[in-house]
Amino acid sequence: MCLAIPVQVKEVLPDDMAKVTIDGASMVVSTALVDDVQVGDYLVLHVGYALAKIDPEEAERTLELIREAAANMGEVA
Repeated sequence: MCLAIPVQVKEVLPDDMAKVTIDGASMVVSTALVDDVQVGDYLVLHVGYALAKIDPEEAERTLELIREAAANMGEVA
């Protein structure tokens, strides 16, 4: 199973790279597959590559679902 997650761009870097964050964790990812990446954009990320832009509302809904699933996993274990 593959999972792509929304991340927010904090800094656009040279060579089609960007610094992104998710829940306070930051990483540098490739933006070579997405045009016109700007600071503040939300991107769908999979294994270090941004695949597409996503609107902020959809990104927040998805992140909330991921947080809920993670919280529920602790209750099941």
